Amino acid sequence: MLEIETKYRLHDEPRLRNELRKLGAIEGELERHADTYFRHPSRDFVQTREALRIRDVNSVASVTYKGPKMEMKDAALKARQEIEWCLAPGDADGSQMQRLLSALGFTSVATVRKERRSFSWPENSHALATFTVTIDHVEQVGAFAEIELLVEDSAADHVEAAGQRISDLAGRLGLTESVPTSYLTMFLAGR
Repeated sequence: MLEIETKYRLHDEPRLRNELRKLGAIEGELERHADTYFRHPSRDFVQTREALRIRDVNSVASVTYKGPKMEMKDAALKARQEIEWCLAPGDADGSQMQRLLSALGFTSVATVRKERRSFSWPENSHALATFTVTIDHVEQVGAFAEIELLVEDSAADHVEAAGQRISDLAGRLGLTESVPTSYLTMFLAGR
């Protein structure tokens, strides 16, 4: 699967929540994320545009590898392969995985903390069922909304079509200020 998403600066959260309700979105539970990013011992993830992180969501850890970003016409649109696996129950807090990565030469870059609430639509019951919209409050960075689609076909025309669908939904939701920069980059810049 290919993850395609665009992040927007959130200026009016009550309006966004109202628009999501009007469109029939189902609000998920509040999640507390702590994303610890790692530096590869011999490859510069900044240059290769990859990421490796351990994510703790409400005390359940997972590991995520994000492949290189595809080149897109719209710089705010991100498309990349994402591989994720859960560490629980044997390593629910991710500490064993952190020890393994350290033993292999990886080093921690930073931990980005955020509160996230996701909105989605029931599968096969709504035209927007393939979308996920999240509202993120990122410590030391700010408030954002992300619109995400997962697609199976990585052909350029499918990715561009998904990007257009994201842009159309953003317009319906009143999201106008796209942000191409990752939370990690913004967090590190704000230090």
